[in-house]
Amino acid sequence: MQTYLSLLSINMKLIILASLAVVSLAAPRPDKPVPAPAPSYGAPSQRSFDHSAENIAILRDERQMSDDATSYNFAIETEDGIQREEFGSAIDHGSAEGAVAQSGKVSFTLPDGQQFELTFVADENGFQPQSSFLPVAPEFPHEIPQFVLDQIEKARREDEEAARSAPRSNGGPSNSYQAPL
Repeated sequence: MQTYLSLLSINMKLIILASLAVVSLAAPRPDKPVPAPAPSYGAPSQRSFDHSAENIAILRDERQMSDDATSYNFAIETEDGIQREEFGSAIDHGSAEGAVAQSGKVSFTLPDGQQFELTFVADENGFQPQSSFLPVAPEFPHEIPQFVLDQIEKARREDEEAARSAPRSNGGPSNSYQAPL
């Protein structure tokens, strides 16, 4: 359990570090002028991936941290429609020193015009993202294909045959190995 909590703490710290890196990369550079924010937000135009010609304005940048540094939140919105919000607070589970529970959301417009949205919770139960864009595993129990059932039955019959033909011992575990039939 200690190892799991240590890995969870490291994963959460990496999420925070990655978020801060994204924020710092989105911040205006001092050597480039920042255009005034647009008076109102409209649907983002088709995005160009030639970043050398673009200078995307930050419309909202709110950051707060509690005085005792046990919780934080931030919200960022850019001119091209990227939005990111996150809330976090320290988890006090005795041995999980430095663990943080987080929740948040991110949204932006994909190059094909679709709106991508993802919400998440990251806590003692791990990272739990939710989005219609994430793949979904088939529900279980699902129908098991016949060839799989046939293999299971064959293995059962082989195990029974091996048990019948195995020499009887005094009840202890066998020290010999027999190759499969």
